[in-house]
Amino acid sequence: MSPFTVPSPVTAEVEVRRSRFIALATPVADRDEALAEVARLRTEHPGANHVCWALLAGGHSGMSDDGEPSGTAGRPILEVLRHHDLDGVLGAVVRYFGGVKLGAGGLMRAYTDAIAAALLDAPLIERVPETVLAVLADYADAERIRRWADGEGHETGDAEYGGAVRFTLRLPTMQAAAARDAVRDLTQGRAVVEG
Repeated sequence: MSPFTVPSPVTAEVEVRRSRFIALATPVADRDEALAEVARLRTEHPGANHVCWALLAGGHSGMSDDGEPSGTAGRPILEVLRHHDLDGVLGAVVRYFGGVKLGAGGLMRAYTDAIAAALLDAPLIERVPETVLAVLADYADAERIRRWADGEGHETGDAEYGGAVRFTLRLPTMQAAAARDAVRDLTQGRAVVEG
């Protein structure tokens, strides 16, 4: 069975002994996108004491306790993501310290409860593994490929224009072979597809 993801960001807030824990679970494509989201949270919550997070995305995982005692924040968040069989998801919890120390067990429960609360009523959708193909084509063929990709619902990335046009196609992995064939057929073999 395929893993699941959240289609859009979900949030929840819990209070434990005057500390506020603001949880966010959001879909991300990779580690770079996840770290950008963590940076956004830090900017959005400049007075927060900690922004702890965990990531599961395409076989990559990561976590950060962000100054909390080791293993009390990132790992509990990661375990909740795993429990829900999620992939392509960043779980983050912003903590505003309320003046009462919670101890290691209390912190683990608070971070677990916060991210679990965000996911409690979250819609989950099956995560379809995706592939990114790099395409190199002349100008006319590039436009033809982009129109075809739009019609198929495949996402095209930013183009680099030089002697030829280089751009990416993001599509479900199981459709990659058919896409390579379609691009070859559309361009009578002139376009080069890598990936």
